[in-house]
Amino acid sequence: MILSCGEALIDMVPSVLPNGSPAYAPCPGGSPYNTAVAVGRLGVPVSFLGRLSNDFFGTMLAERLEKNNVRTDFLVRSNQTSTVAFVKLEPGREPEYIFYTEGSADRSLLPEDLPAKLPAEIRCILFGSIAMTMEPVASTIESLIRREGGRGEDAPVISVDPNVRPMMIRDHGAYVKRFEGWIREATIAKISGADYDFIYPGLGLEKSLLKTLDAGPRLAVTTLGKQGAMALLKKPGGGILRVSAPVIDIPVADTIGAGDTFHAAFLSWLELHGKMSRAALGSLSEGELYDALFFANKAASLVCSKQGAEPPTMAEMEALTQ
Repeated sequence: MILSCGEALIDMVPSVLPNGSPAYAPCPGGSPYNTAVAVGRLGVPVSFLGRLSNDFFGTMLAERLEKNNVRTDFLVRSNQTSTVAFVKLEPGREPEYIFYTEGSADRSLLPEDLPAKLPAEIRCILFGSIAMTMEPVASTIESLIRREGGRGEDAPVISVDPNVRPMMIRDHGAYVKRFEGWIREATIAKISGADYDFIYPGLGLEKSLLKTLDAGPRLAVTTLGKQGAMALLKKPGGGILRVSAPVIDIPVADTIGAGDTFHAAFLSWLELHGKMSRAALGSLSEGELYDALFFANKAASLVCSKQGAEPPTMAEMEALTQ
């Protein structure tokens, strides 16, 4: 089972009323939330850990998890409000966001909200995104990652996707220092090329990836938009396996949820193929790593063919034969 930790919020996505007036439509979102839904749609066991409001937006979020086969055992409900994010979409550009988070439920996850012990069936924990820029949720998730990651070779795979939102980061240096702490705890680091440009400006993709691997992860994966994805894997003998895979060329509606869906599909492939362990990751062959990247690119391409974060089901994946 995969455990996704972090924010769950409402994306207010640009829409148009029947009379032609501009409007915003509320859509469930949040990077770890989207990733959990995407894993569930691919038929892989998944659970979501976070705090949700008791308001009607919180109920919308909880119901969507259940509808998409995401277990809610680790959900905490509260009377705080739901986080809301307004999204700006422009052709050919990354979505822009404005977040309203003060006192909201998902940012208020506390250490006492964490389970004392995770079930043995949890083989992977993923985290990242704006949850890691807000307190107390960031420190709470960090404590969970340190606790679970400190169990040695039997520890679950830890996968991080920073999914950087610059408007949430007031101190670049402090953020980078904290980011590097997450990387040291991670087994897999999934970081987009755009995120690397923000985190290590001017360093370049190659040096950024190697810097990431040097910090501790066994696998560094980067998404490159239309150029596909690339992964660098540390082999047990000390060498580095480098693999790239292309995207699927289908029409793009928008890119909301693309990175989240990629992350979900990549981890799902590992789980489905018996590779979700620290030892198994090191033994991945070039062909297996290519297949995992291509599967993830395929899922990301499909979510981009729809409006909003609507990840594909396994049936939709199998129907796309490119």
